[in-house]
Amino acid sequence: MKVSLKYYTIKYLIMILLLIIAVWAGLFYAYILDEVHDNVDDGLRNRKIQIIKAVYLNPQLLKNNDFGFNEFKINSIREGDYKNKSRLYNKMYYMEYDDKDQPYRVLEADFIDQFKMHQRLVIRTSTVEEDELIYDLTTALVVLYVFLVISIVAVNGYLLNKAMRPFYLILDKLKKYQFGVPFSQEKQNFSITEFEELYVEINEMIERNELVFYQQKQFIENASHELQTPLAIVINKIDLLIQNENPDKKNLNFLTEVKNDLRRMVGLNKSLLMLSKIENSQFNKTSGVDFNWRISKLVENYEDFIEFKKVEVSIIEKGIFVADFNQDLADILLSNLLKNAVKYNNEEGTLNIIIENDRITFQNSGASVPLDKSKIFNRFYKQGSDHTSTGLGLSIIKTIIKQYPGWDIIYEFEDKMHYFILTKNKA
Repeated sequence: MKVSLKYYTIKYLIMILLLIIAVWAGLFYAYILDEVHDNVDDGLRNRKIQIIKAVYLNPQLLKNNDFGFNEFKINSIREGDYKNKSRLYNKMYYMEYDDKDQPYRVLEADFIDQFKMHQRLVIRTSTVEEDELIYDLTTALVVLYVFLVISIVAVNGYLLNKAMRPFYLILDKLKKYQFGVPFSQEKQNFSITEFEELYVEINEMIERNELVFYQQKQFIENASHELQTPLAIVINKIDLLIQNENPDKKNLNFLTEVKNDLRRMVGLNKSLLMLSKIENSQFNKTSGVDFNWRISKLVENYEDFIEFKKVEVSIIEKGIFVADFNQDLADILLSNLLKNAVKYNNEEGTLNIIIENDRITFQNSGASVPLDKSKIFNRFYKQGSDHTSTGLGLSIIKTIIKQYPGWDIIYEFEDKMHYFILTKNKA
C-alpha cells in the first residue's frame, strides 16, 4: 500500500526507534543490576569485617549458628574445608511473610577465631527481585516509548507539513498542468533552497515542453493541410481524366485503383491528424453528453450506409448513459464504433446497441473467428485483407478513452458475435 512521504518517514523512524530502545533497555537493565550487586557486595564485605571484629570481642557470637535478626551465622568447619577467599553468590530463601522464596545476596568468608578454630561466616541480605525489576523497567520503557512515539509523530508531522508545503504546491501545479493550457508563472519565494531550485527547473521544463508542443502542433496541422490540397487536386484530375478521355477498361480499372488509394491517403491523413489532436489534449472542453440521444442520431445519419450493408440495427435502452465528455470526441467515439460494427458485419447481419447506465455494448455479427484482443486497438493493425481500411479507427477509440480516467473499452467474442463494451466509472 502506498503512503505519503510523511507517514513513510514516521513508520521507519518508529521501527528504528523501537529497535534502539530495546537494545538500550537490555543494556540499561544489565547496568542497573550490576550496580545493585556492587552496592550490596560492598555492604556485605563491610559487615564481614565488623562481625569478625565483634567475634574477637564477644566469643558468644560464635554460638550464632542460624540466621537470626542480624542475618548472619557462624559454623565450625574442618581445616581441610578452609578457604582464604570470600565467595559471593545469589540464593533463594523462604520468607514466611511473603510465603515464598525470595532472592538474597550471600557472602561466605572463612576465618580463624581467637581459639584457633576454623569458622565459616555466612552473611545474607535481601536484594531487589529481578522479575519486579524487569516489570518496573519494562513499564517505564513502554511509557517512555509511547510518549516518544506520540511526540515524534506530532513534531515530525508538524515539521514535515510545514517543510513540505512548497512541495505540495509544486505537485498541485503539475497535476493541473495540461499541454496547450496557460499556466501560472507567478514567482514563488521558498525558504528551502532545494524547493526553490525545483520550482525554477519545473517552470523552465514546462516552457520547453510548451514550445515543442506548439511547434509539433503547427507542423502536424501545416503538413496535414498541405497534403490535403494536392491529394484533392490529384483526385479531381483523375475524375476528369476518367470522364473526358474515355479510357479502355484496363486503364479505367487502373485509374480507379489509384483514386481509391488517394482517398485512403486522405482518410489516413485525417485520422493521424485526429489522433495527434486527441493525444495533445486539444479537446479539453467538456459538458454533459446524452449518449442515448447521440446514438439514435448517428443511426439516422448512417441510415443509407446501414441499408446498403443490409444490417438490422436495434437500439436496446436499459438505462440512461450520461457523462461529462467532450461533445466532438463523443461523436467521433460513437461514430467509429457504429461504422466499425456495420462495415465489418455480414450482409443481412445484426447489430444490437445495448445502452445501460454505466455501459454501452455494440454486439454485431461478422467474421466467425475472434479478433486478436492484444492487437486490435494498435495503430495500423488490420486483421484480414481489407485494403480500404486505415487501421486507425479502433486506435482512435482507445486514444479517446485514455483521456478519461475510469473509462475503458474492451473486446469480447461469444457465440459467433463480436462485442465492443464501453464502460465508465460509476458516479
